[in-house]
Amino acid sequence: MPDLRLGDVLDDFCVKCRRLTNHSIVSLMSGKAAKVRCRTCYNDHDYRNEQAPPSKKDLKKAALFNEVLASVASPAAATGAVAEADPPVEAVAEAAAEAPKKRRAKKS
Repeated sequence: MPDLRLGDVLDDFCVKCRRLTNHSIVSLMSGKAAKVRCRTCYNDHDYRNEQAPPSKKDLKKAALFNEVLASVASPAAATGAVAEADPPVEAVAEAAAEAPKKRRAKKS
């Protein structure tokens, strides 16, 4: 790749236009573009290497997902040990399935 110079045109994600557009190099640092100017809206911003920033909605979803995972995971499950007080999953499922049957039987 040839050396970049001020004024060269390259593609980058414009945060104002919210799309990938042509940009002119405004400043260089260590031979790489540091700041660019959108050739559509003339907004100056840091060079983003053609990558769009993650949306705030996606960041909130990821934070909530990680919070749920942290609350579900217990230290015993993380080490692989099974607690003696925890009933087997099959027993819990059977009890949940039989509970509505017992209530119906009492009403009759």
